Amino acid sequence: MAGQRTTGSYVKQPTGYSAFIPRRLPPHPAIQIDPEMQALLSKADRALGRLDGSIQTLPNPELFVFMYVRKEAVLSSQIEGTQASLNDLLAAEAKLHDRSAPSDVHEVVNYVSAFNHGLSRLKELPLSLRLIREIHEKLMTGVRGHNMTPGEFRTSQ
Repeated sequence: MAGQRTTGSYVKQPTGYSAFIPRRLPPHPAIQIDPEMQALLSKADRALGRLDGSIQTLPNPELFVFMYVRKEAVLSSQIEGTQASLNDLLAAEAKLHDRSAPSDVHEVVNYVSAFNHGLSRLKELPLSLRLIREIHEKLMTGVRGHNMTPGEFRTSQ
C-alpha cells in the first residue's frame, strides 16, 4: 500500500486516483493520553459545557440554529470557492436585490434549502441513499455544476 500513515493508507484506484482507507478501530498502538492531552480534553469539555449552558438560557434557541445553519452554509460554500458572505445570504433570503452581491450567493441559498429539506425529510425517511440524492439535487439546482446529474452518484472520479 502506498502512503502509509498511522490513521490509514492511500491506495491507488484503477481510475488513477488514490482513496484513503482508514485503519480499523481501536487504533494500534493505543492512543496515549498524556497530561498535555488530558488538559486539552478538559478544556474542550469545559467549552462544550459553556456552549450547552448558553443554549439552555437562550430565549429562542431556534433563532440560534437558524443563524448557525446559515453561517455553516457560507463557510462550507467558501471551501468550494464561493465569495458570498453571511450578509449576502441574508439579503438574498430577504429578497433584497444587491447588484454588488457575488453571483454565487445562490449556491449558499441552495445549501440552506438543501439542509432544511434534509431535516424535514428525516421525519419521514431514514438516513438513506435516497435522501442523500434528494439533498444533493436541491443543493445543485440552478447553480454551477447543475448539468452534472444532480441527485445522482458518480460512477467514476
